Amino acid sequence: MTDEALKYQIGANIALLRKKQGLTQAGLAEKLNYSDKAISKWERGESVPDVMTMVALAREFDVTVDDLLADQDALPAQTGPVQNAMSQVVQKTLKRKADKRIIVCLSSVLVWFVALLIYVILASIGITKSWLSFFLAIPANAVVIISLRSAWRDFRSNQWLISVLMWGAILSLFMFLLMLLERNVWRIFLLGVPGQLAILLWFRMFRTAPVHEVEDGQENAEKADL
Repeated sequence: MTDEALKYQIGANIALLRKKQGLTQAGLAEKLNYSDKAISKWERGESVPDVMTMVALAREFDVTVDDLLADQDALPAQTGPVQNAMSQVVQKTLKRKADKRIIVCLSSVLVWFVALLIYVILASIGITKSWLSFFLAIPANAVVIISLRSAWRDFRSNQWLISVLMWGAILSLFMFLLMLLERNVWRIFLLGVPGQLAILLWFRMFRTAPVHEVEDGQENAEKADL
């Protein structure tokens, strides 16, 4: 099977499964954080989603990635070399994704171990309220996870991670002021309201014009200049 034929086959499968789910192109785009133009290009066979998006599509439609690649009119045993190669890539990608989850979990454990170590040391030398170190672990853990995901160019969870970072930092500051200065400065949480609104608007802007579409537009502009 040629590359063009595979593109049309994948596009036809996406369109068929989308309609079975009762989703519009805009509805599917919202779930995947893409634009409806990208969904339309996939279904017309003009482009194909990347491997991680294929995995996300399979989960959304409750099918396997092989189902997205398969020729619905072919006999079950008729699988081409391109489909087999794509399946192998998907399996390797899923393994790497699992490895990344382990790295994230280990990094989080390390952050909380450091917080526990600080608590044990401070408590051992008689410093009161040393348990405040655990509150600092909340924003610190968010920073570590954001850094890892950014290094992997995986920005899908950054919205809630940045929210955790902001609220964790505010909570830590509140607890320190409350315990050390013995003042109830609850109004500090009001700072999180405009902060959270700014985060929602920022990510809403990129959801409206995803990076994938911006890159496609830049590539098309460069081709036009040539």
